[in-house]
Amino acid sequence: MVFVSLPGYHNHLLNYPEYNGDWYLDMRICVTGGAGFIGSHITDRLIDLGHEVVIIDNLVTGFEENINPKAEFVELDIRDKGIHTLFETKKFDIIFHQAAQMNVRVSVQDPTYDADNNITGSLNIYEAAKNTGVNKVIFASSGGTVYGEQDYHPCDEEHPLRPISPYGIGKMVNEKYLYYYKEVFGLKFAALRYGNVYGPRQNPHGEAGVVAIFTQKLLSGEQAVINGDGLITRDYIYIDDVVEANLAAMQDEVVGNFNVTTGLEHDVNFIFRELRRITGSTMEEHHGPAKKGEQRRACCSPSKLKAYGWQPRMEFSDGLLSTVDWFKTKAGQ
Repeated sequence: MVFVSLPGYHNHLLNYPEYNGDWYLDMRICVTGGAGFIGSHITDRLIDLGHEVVIIDNLVTGFEENINPKAEFVELDIRDKGIHTLFETKKFDIIFHQAAQMNVRVSVQDPTYDADNNITGSLNIYEAAKNTGVNKVIFASSGGTVYGEQDYHPCDEEHPLRPISPYGIGKMVNEKYLYYYKEVFGLKFAALRYGNVYGPRQNPHGEAGVVAIFTQKLLSGEQAVINGDGLITRDYIYIDDVVEANLAAMQDEVVGNFNVTTGLEHDVNFIFRELRRITGSTMEEHHGPAKKGEQRRACCSPSKLKAYGWQPRMEFSDGLLSTVDWFKTKAGQ
């Protein structure tokens, strides 16, 4: 049994019993959505570990500035049939599938668009993976949406799936397709049900990512708006902990669905007040209309993935401080 020290943010020990000490080197890996928030952080860590990484991104929500210069970048939509030629040429070992239409509210407004991106596009990736000998797909699912309104908190992976948004339905469908590809074709998968991910590089524009949105507005003096009563809760997890979860999912035995969460929940009012305190803002608390398709509470247990050596390590208050510091630096403050 070998213990491998992974350099970087945590430098903690993960248990990889089926590999020797150099197991993590020299793999050819594809990261879809690698110019985005989560995908770019995953790419950076993989390159730090010595992997060859190819990024696929259409730059609709990703940014060129996020692209690691040591990665090969292919500007391509995941729905494009050119995916198959690329996969045949590169012969990837692992796919980190992060690319998605990521906005719950957009999915409510246009379910067809959401499904075309998140279901049809994903099937294009899985077909290419199946046909070119890919060993494993690590998929960005969503603990915040696949369960719907939960029967208990924090919920484990055995909780019924009752998504109440097209976005959540799409994530659930992807998990079912991945199970099909594993059972019928032997394509391994790990579907990581992320909590609400936050941290440096998150896009503060649009509707996704309340920590980034509030931070940007508080620092710029623009009025932040809390949707509804602000009492909806989510399980917030820092980006570096999500990256480490993706690394843990590279283990051969990590197969199936896993919550990538903290098991703790915070409401929007609390987040606004904490960020106001950290930034030193005097902005008043302002509430707007509630948004359709949003569940009231989401909090999931991370115990299942912890059994494979991973655990969330960033305290929420420290994560908020780190995020604010990054936004300040980016703004030249």
